[in-house]
Amino acid sequence: MSSEIAPPPRPATRREQAKAARRVEILEAAARQIAQRGYNGVRLEDIGAAVGISGPAMYRHFESKSELLDTILVDVSERLHDGGVAAAAEGGTPAEILRRLIEFHIDVLVSRPDLISVQDRDLWSLSDAARHRVRSLQRRYVEVWVSVLIEHASDRGVQLEAVEARVRIHAMFGLLNSSPRLPEFPRDRLRGLLTSMAMGALEG
Repeated sequence: MSSEIAPPPRPATRREQAKAARRVEILEAAARQIAQRGYNGVRLEDIGAAVGISGPAMYRHFESKSELLDTILVDVSERLHDGGVAAAAEGGTPAEILRRLIEFHIDVLVSRPDLISVQDRDLWSLSDAARHRVRSLQRRYVEVWVSVLIEHASDRGVQLEAVEARVRIHAMFGLLNSSPRLPEFPRDRLRGLLTSMAMGALEG
């Protein structure tokens, strides 16, 4: 068996770093516009104009508006799944892990509400491959919560079946994911309010 160690990855060049930063800028602009006007109401040229890129030049970053939407929603689904796994892996009591999961989900909502709005409204505009990937990530994210919620209920002397845990979790997501449509409210107070409401939905 070879004991050779793989060489470290090559550092990105300045041009590659600039292209990656521009790609992030495009994705953020696209999410904002699609959240405001809907997928069908936005053109690739509109997104380019928002970041100072001509229509033809946009195709150097994304082949189509469909690819752009796929990237946005797969990215946010991976972010939620990976963040949920990391939050659960930090350990602690089930109550502590559950609160950490809630706070993580709310952090995503509060920092990037446009992503959640696009996910809720434009999921069915995804390509088949991207929709399958997003659905798979969403199911796995829910299952992270399910195991924690069942353990938390057990600590409280409650026997909770997995099917009911999933219902509670999906209902709680519906509550939290509606936050981008709520009236204006101080952000620091909103976090606390959403956290207590989420915990109440899961424990009620």
